[in-house]
Amino acid sequence: MSTIFAIANIVIKELLRRKDFYVLFILTALITLVMGSVTFFNDDKILRYLKEICLLLIWISSLVIAIATAARQLPMERETRTIFPLLAKPVRRSQIIVGKFFGCWIACGITLLIFYAFFGIVCMAKEHHWTLTNYFQALWLHCAMLGIIIALTILGSIVFTAVSSNTTICFITVASILMLGRHLNKVALQLSEPARTLLQTIYFTIPHLEFFDVRDLIVHNWPSIPWTICLQATLYAIVYLTIFLFGSCLLFRRKALN
Repeated sequence: MSTIFAIANIVIKELLRRKDFYVLFILTALITLVMGSVTFFNDDKILRYLKEICLLLIWISSLVIAIATAARQLPMERETRTIFPLLAKPVRRSQIIVGKFFGCWIACGITLLIFYAFFGIVCMAKEHHWTLTNYFQALWLHCAMLGIIIALTILGSIVFTAVSSNTTICFITVASILMLGRHLNKVALQLSEPARTLLQTIYFTIPHLEFFDVRDLIVHNWPSIPWTICLQATLYAIVYLTIFLFGSCLLFRRKALN
């Protein structure tokens, strides 16, 4: 575990040194402050729209940071040839995969905490109250979803040689699941065989990332989700990220590094 956390610590420091997070946070902060300073006839619904747009910016920024950070980990190690002295420590290849994953996940969790804290402060200044439980549940489930995406991206970095192709495919996959994944079963019922079975197989195989989208809790100030549901969603995320990490370890163990 000490080796895994040492590798994770390097990944966290790398993200702090790069400009990705700072640029996205400044852009999100500026847009949030500008939109938060605008009032339209003191209409409460306008504030909901502004909150929804700002949360969408946070989601887009977190996906960019997570996929971009995870996609370049292993290719960068191969290009700079730092993976060879790392394996000579000795460090097992599975430890590298797990260390890279935890590093990316913790780093993305830190960025999410900053994003949600800033957004919560702005909303509290406008609404004069802060539903802390809703913010915590949204942050927790959002972080759990990013764990699945990071594990999937690391798996893609082993399958695809170029960082750009892996990043593009992961973005398309994640966007498709978020927008279309929940509707595949309904579409499958309207098709004939074998297209129905194929689409239903895809529906029950893919990780349904929309389960973790609870932005409406914050936008509409709805009651918090039962903690048992949050626990089930967390276990659901752990199952999928474990599958992706296990596949990454198997492929990386047999992959030539030269």
